Amino acid sequence: MATEPRPAFIALGSNIAPEENLPRAVELLSEQFGPLACSSVWQSAPVGDTNQPDFCNAAVLVETTLSPLEIRTQLRSVEDQLGRVRDPNNVNAARTIDLDLVLLGDVIFDEPPVLLPDPDIPHRPFLIIPLAEIGADFMHPVLQGTLAEIAAKCDANGLTRRGDIALAGSVAP
Repeated sequence: MATEPRPAFIALGSNIAPEENLPRAVELLSEQFGPLACSSVWQSAPVGDTNQPDFCNAAVLVETTLSPLEIRTQLRSVEDQLGRVRDPNNVNAARTIDLDLVLLGDVIFDEPPVLLPDPDIPHRPFLIIPLAEIGADFMHPVLQGTLAEIAAKCDANGLTRRGDIALAGSVAP
């Protein structure tokens, strides 16, 4: 018996040619998961290793019956296609694309490297603001607030909307 499809929220980030890599990632995710809802693209300063270009971040929403680990495998495949290189000595290094499953319905999952919901959601404006754009009424399974309510508590100073980077399926103005 197949499980019911669940909403899966995927965070995207890039600071190497984001104008090319973010739209391409959305295209590849659409091929993997079908129709997408996409947030705006938001630019912010890098976290951790600050000696690199600003990051551009967005979020997409898909419906899937895949498990968290199966989704992670799919996301790694897209990252590989876009030339993602992982630096084991610097997890915050510049990257062509970073794709992370951050919410999967009401699933609570703790099998590193996958933690659901992502514990950084309430603390990272570049994560919660795009999520709230595409899932304002979605109830966070741990914090027991909607994504819009969580975003409203977050200091979004330092975030800039990048209207020049269009993602297919964008729900933002």
